[in-house]
Amino acid sequence: MRKGILEYCVLSIISSRDEAYTSDVIEVLRDADLLVVEGTVYPLLTRMKNNGLLTYRWEESREGPPRKYFRLTPEGAALLADLEQEWNAITASIQKVTTG
Repeated sequence: MRKGILEYCVLSIISSRDEAYTSDVIEVLRDADLLVVEGTVYPLLTRMKNNGLLTYRWEESREGPPRKYFRLTPEGAALLADLEQEWNAITASIQKVTTG
């Protein structure tokens, strides 16, 4: 369940910024207390790219190696919309249960 939520959050973060650098994603997840281990984000982004959900571009950096900026593909945007619908349905159901 947490893996699915993390994927939803990562897609949402990237979508809200049009594109994002990995450290931007990590910072947002940390601020929300959703990141357990930083090393989980890198494999997740790679897997999402390999599954056609993300694309990326390289940008040179004055502070070190080039940076990889991720952006949603049309497939990633479609999955994000599906996950958002599922999330809204789940939270509505939980709200009904917990408020009696």
